[in-house]
Amino acid sequence: MKKSGISRRRFIEYTGAAGMGIGLSSVLPQISLAKTGIKVASGAANPLGLASNTQAEGVFFSGGFGHAYIEYAAEIFGEVHPGSSMSVEGIQRVGERLRPRIIAGNPPDVIDNSGAGNLDTGALVGEGELMDLGPLMSATALDTPGKTFGETLFPGSQNSGLFDGVQRYVNIAFTVFGVWHSKSLFDEKGWNYPTTWDGMLSLCDTIKTSGIAPWTYQGKYPQYMLFGLLEPIVSKIGGPQIWKDVDNLVPSAWEHPAMLQALNMMKALHDNGYIMEGTPGLTHTESQAEWLQNKAAFIPCGTWLENEMRSITPGGFNMVIKPVPSDDASRLSWIDASSGEPFMVFSNGKNPVAGMEFLRCLLSKESAKWFAQNVGSIMPVVGGAEGVDLSSAMTSALAAVDNAGPNILDRPSFPGWYSDIYSEVKDSMGALLTGRASAEEFIERVQGASDDVREDEDIVKFKRT
Repeated sequence: MKKSGISRRRFIEYTGAAGMGIGLSSVLPQISLAKTGIKVASGAANPLGLASNTQAEGVFFSGGFGHAYIEYAAEIFGEVHPGSSMSVEGIQRVGERLRPRIIAGNPPDVIDNSGAGNLDTGALVGEGELMDLGPLMSATALDTPGKTFGETLFPGSQNSGLFDGVQRYVNIAFTVFGVWHSKSLFDEKGWNYPTTWDGMLSLCDTIKTSGIAPWTYQGKYPQYMLFGLLEPIVSKIGGPQIWKDVDNLVPSAWEHPAMLQALNMMKALHDNGYIMEGTPGLTHTESQAEWLQNKAAFIPCGTWLENEMRSITPGGFNMVIKPVPSDDASRLSWIDASSGEPFMVFSNGKNPVAGMEFLRCLLSKESAKWFAQNVGSIMPVVGGAEGVDLSSAMTSALAAVDNAGPNILDRPSFPGWYSDIYSEVKDSMGALLTGRASAEEFIERVQGASDDVREDEDIVKFKRT
């Protein structure tokens, strides 16, 4: 657990939600630009030394947060640097699209390495492909006078981007992970969210009897059940040290009894027929669309869900997020919440300085406010939600963070460090949830992949403390 977890009070203080701004805008004179309205702090227009008339290239995963916020940041970039521009192509399956360019020595300047089929970050670091973003972190913030860029970001929000103490990427979203349901449906049926896993299974039986499938998940992408259920349940049963041991390739880490217990708890969803028929063949948006039609009661996801499905969400659906229950009701409130959506700059791109400058614009206070207002999610930027009215989905996420207090759970780092392990976890999770593998077989497969990585001298290793 992060003993420095962000409580709702601190979260609102950091973001400035509900009008509780940090009051820094009057410290120094600012230059207001017309189109986006960004107010550039005095002396903060070009601390990284971007050359005039730079034409830079950005390629970005287009997923749950959409693409408009990227375009808005590019507008800020162009306004701050007249004559320069950043192209902003949106793509899927980042690895497939960009790996040939990286091998050829012609990568874009800046990318969002998110989504299914993304690039192996650990390999990129090991091969020297990613810029040291230290100059960006120490550069003057664009529109927060008197602060560096790094000082404007939530404390601890960029730790996952540190590799041997060097900042290799920055996270641009603060995400709460959990189990979603329609409050309207639950109110109509008189159902109460369970406080234990036994209570969850009992409620699932009631839901199934009503003619609704209790659960669905993002089918072809079973990793949603990793961060949605397995990660928090294991931490609640056995403690967060388990995931540190997994990340550090400790022998037999996957064989911890809490792992077996958690996997068997999840397997019960399949064994009892609680997972919506046809789920394994659906994409993430297809399963989420079925959930929005009340074909299933529960679905795991992060707080990007609301924006990803905004265009087809029925009126009055009232989606809310809750922490996953485990074996002990006293730990119900413990929840995964962290920064993610990694943006990185390539060291051998044509304009790496432009890549860093784009990130300075993207994580400006003005950009963060636009993100909160139009995407319905939070960037890890201090004061980044000043004056923004948050949706019911985000309100429930804030309440979940508040209830967790100091018990904000660390998420494991192995998915970004060791792609071979992550690939096996995804495959084995899919097998577990369709009855093609037992919990013991899941552990045997994934522990084997971990052992292979640990023993492979050609794979760069990282240490989590």
